[in-house]
Amino acid sequence: MTEKLFVIKIGGNVIDNTELLSQFLKHLGFTKSKFILVHGGGKLATKLAEKLGIETTLIEGRRITSPEMLEIAQMVYGGLINKNIVANLQQNHKNALGFTGADANLIKAVKRPVKTIDYGLVGDVIDINDHFLNQILNLNITPVIAPLSYSKEHGILNTNADTIASEIAKAMSKFYKVSLVYCFEKRGVLLDINDENSVISEITPSYYEKLKEEKLIFEGMIPKLDNAFAAINVGVKEVIINLAEHIDSVLENKPTGTRIIAS
Repeated sequence: MTEKLFVIKIGGNVIDNTELLSQFLKHLGFTKSKFILVHGGGKLATKLAEKLGIETTLIEGRRITSPEMLEIAQMVYGGLINKNIVANLQQNHKNALGFTGADANLIKAVKRPVKTIDYGLVGDVIDINDHFLNQILNLNITPVIAPLSYSKEHGILNTNADTIASEIAKAMSKFYKVSLVYCFEKRGVLLDINDENSVISEITPSYYEKLKEEKLIFEGMIPKLDNAFAAINVGVKEVIINLAEHIDSVLENKPTGTRIIAS
């Protein structure tokens, strides 16, 4: 029987809350399951940029990565946040090792081509060094991965953490039964954005099409679900969208949020 692997992504809602992050990592320390943790950047990069007088530019909610902002991202994502998470996991008896995409050629990317918007030094993932990740996991070491990829032409590139988690989950599905977990500030996918109790417990491809046709899913969730089904289509067993505080239920295979499955 194929062993289970969780690929877990946490974002700013966890990273920016010291108490929540500590509790979250404590739950991960208790699990006997293998997992890979991918983290975003939170607000720390923006705060540091402001202190240094570096302008932060967002277009349609996405950060434009100038050379100066890339230096900030490397310091904050690959340094401060990543090593804080690694140290916290060590305190919770979970041997961990932090990586960026450049380490061991882990996450190869190309610089995003300019179409209507120039996002600057942003990477689109083209390959994951899955054999190296598998070796690390087989040594009982938990990889903690920053949202930074690597290009031979441009070096380190800023990259969306959701995308990195999805690409890693897809790559690792050749070795494991993979559950991709997005820890969200909502309890899951909601039928009514204003009602936290309207969680949809399970979404199949046919049900997803129905939800879109009836306009029962708000627009901001559609890209996440499209990415989820793209992962399912290439071997990921399930995608779970869950409240970060409920990660323990996910690790016990009793998710309280939304499961996205093939059928």
